[in-house]
This record gives sequence, structure tokens and C-alpha cells, in this order.
Amino acid sequence: MPDGIGPQAAEIRRAGNVEAVPFAIDGPLLVSVRRFADARGAFVETYSRRDFAAIGIADEFVQDNQSMSVAVGTVRGLHFQVNPHAQGKLVRVLRGRILDVAVDLRAASPSFGRHVAAELSAENGRMIWVPPGFAHGFVTREAETEVAYKVTALYAPDCDRSLAWDDPALGIDWGLAEVAATLSDKDRRAPRLADLGPAF
Repeated sequence: MPDGIGPQAAEIRRAGNVEAVPFAIDGPLLVSVRRFADARGAFVETYSRRDFAAIGIADEFVQDNQSMSVAVGTVRGLHFQVNPHAQGKLVRVLRGRILDVAVDLRAASPSFGRHVAAELSAENGRMIWVPPGFAHGFVTREAETEVAYKVTALYAPDCDRSLAWDDPALGIDWGLAEVAATLSDKDRRAPRLADLGPAF
């Protein structure tokens, strides 16, 4: 994958049952947790405050959210909250499969406007840590996909913002044509990066 898009395997962080791989863009992490399987099925410790802090995710989570998307090609995003209620998100898939995307909106960042992306699924069990300062979104690649995510700040309508998922300046390959995307009215009206103004 092009620089900044996929995880960079050169620097793997491990603690307990958790493993994290940074991306070329500083901040986001691709996280995997050990799965214990036997004849009954499987068990996964999806979050350990101690182990996540050891790999670089020491933020406090204050709310858990979950979505279910009926159709393949459902796009949710790109969403973010500005200060003082900027959110970090730890995203995973309970059922189905998504392409998950995070766009760097930190004005002083050398990677401003660039993005990272990875496929998350119930099968691969991977998660993405999206720190504050990034817009986040995903597209479903299977029907009836369920996504769960922990956030570091409560929903604050006054700080809620969106970024156009199909802005050509972002260069995101969502794997579908615009006409095939299922979107909310809010996401269809989201501004492009050039019209967004300073966010962080």
C-alpha cells in the first residue's frame, strides 16, 4: 500500500494479549488481541486498560457505541468532534467486514489531509485506534455489518463535524462508486477539506 495508508510492520508493540502496529502517519494504531479457541468456540479479552496503556493507548474511554448497517456499501463518515470534546475512537467489528479510514486533520501535522486505512472484520478481529485530531469513517463490505467503538469523549452536538467522504483531495479508495454508496443526508452535505477551515 502507499506510504501512510497501511500499517508499518517494522515497529510492533506488544503487551499481555495485545499487539499494535503503527501506521506511517503518527497516532493511529492497528490493534490485534489474542484469541483463545477450543471445542466450545473462542474467548477474546477485547480491552485491558493496563495492556492498552503499555502499547500507547492510555486514554480514558467514557462511552461505548454500536452501529448496524444493512447494506453493502454503507458509508458512515467522515466524522469527528472538535475541542473541547475531541474524540479518540477504538473501533472493531462484531459481525461482517468494513474498510476503516482515518484522516489526519491536525493543522500542524506533516501528514495533514492524508489518511490511513485497514480492513476490519469479525473474522480477523483487528481494531483501529483513531486518536483525537482525525476524522473517521468506514464503508461496509458485507450486509448487516455491526461495528462497535469506544470513545474518549461524550457526544457533543455543538462540536460534531463531518468531512466529505468522497473529496478527491483526500485520495481515499473506498472500493465503490459514489452512486452505489448508502449515506445519511448529513454525510451527503459534508464539506470538503478545502472548505472545512481549521479543526485542530
